[in-house]
Amino acid sequence: MNELSKISVVLPSLDPDEKLVAVIDGLLEHGFTDIILVNDGSKPENLHYFEDAAAQHPEIHLLHHPVNRGKGAALKTAFAWFLENRPDAAGVVTVDGDNQHHPEDTRACALKMLETGKIILGCRDFSLPHVPPRSRFGNRITSGIFKIFVGMTLSDTQTGLRAVPARDIKTLTQVYGDRFEYETNMLLAMKDKGLPYEEVKIRTVYIEENKSSHFRAVRDSWRIYKLILGHFFRYSISAIVSAVVDTGLYALLSALLNGVLSGVMLTGAAVVVARAVSSLCNFFMNKKLVFQSNVNTGKAMLRYYMIAVPNMLLQLGFTQGVYAIFRIPDSAVFLRSVLYVVVMCVLFVLTFVLQQRWVFAGNKSRNEG
Repeated sequence: MNELSKISVVLPSLDPDEKLVAVIDGLLEHGFTDIILVNDGSKPENLHYFEDAAAQHPEIHLLHHPVNRGKGAALKTAFAWFLENRPDAAGVVTVDGDNQHHPEDTRACALKMLETGKIILGCRDFSLPHVPPRSRFGNRITSGIFKIFVGMTLSDTQTGLRAVPARDIKTLTQVYGDRFEYETNMLLAMKDKGLPYEEVKIRTVYIEENKSSHFRAVRDSWRIYKLILGHFFRYSISAIVSAVVDTGLYALLSALLNGVLSGVMLTGAAVVVARAVSSLCNFFMNKKLVFQSNVNTGKAMLRYYMIAVPNMLLQLGFTQGVYAIFRIPDSAVFLRSVLYVVVMCVLFVLTFVLQQRWVFAGNKSRNEG
């Protein structure tokens, strides 16, 4: 039995040309027997490519969007159709219609998914000399941001070649996004839901430096980076809210305890209570809203304070160390303040990474190990 008969190919396309014909022919020649082809609102003059393909090949099921809704919407339309009409299938493999995915690589990713039961990402090698500079540079930046701010190590963050087991498809149909940001959101959902994944190296093909791509550099890049940095943005908001709680509670306690306590006792009591309450506020906001972690609360709290307490000492030590190394006098108030902020920002990012990967990681991801 042909193992690929268990796999449906999802092929979204907008305003195709002859390359779509080559993609379909290659898939059929390499053993795929079920192709879900999605016309994402193409121009009338391009519709014949879809109609001819469906008429010539019974292996194709053609779906239409009356207007262009975006690649993400096309993928979700195909996923929904798959769930309703292919209940016994093992999964899908998504392929771009511009002939940049070699059918042998598509086959390899599909078979690897059947073998491992994981989501398989077909990843290109961006270090090769024929890769357009904008693609090489863009992937390096995005991969770096994913590693630092999401905690995922990915070779190719924008690959359209992905094999997905049937059990994970319903989850991915619920992921937000209708255009190119949807594929980024899929990766974030894999992280958040603990969906296991694996990378498979594929050919790195660029036809005419990817001129046929419908990716809009500024608008679509903004949508993607906005999603990737979402956790860090929420983390920053959590820190600001906690700082407001800390400051407000300190002022309130200082006023209420004035007359009962004085001097160091007054300041110390206000600081300790305010910091304890604000840190608990910060902990629960980070757990529930920022990282949406299911780790045991007691375990996470222990880890949280194992970082929080040394962090205060590190901030003092690093700051004073910088002052000493560069021999900055006490009178240079502005320069000392700037360096204090720099050290604070570095530790802020470091703390974010530690909280994401250790404090709130717990048993969140099934892919690790």
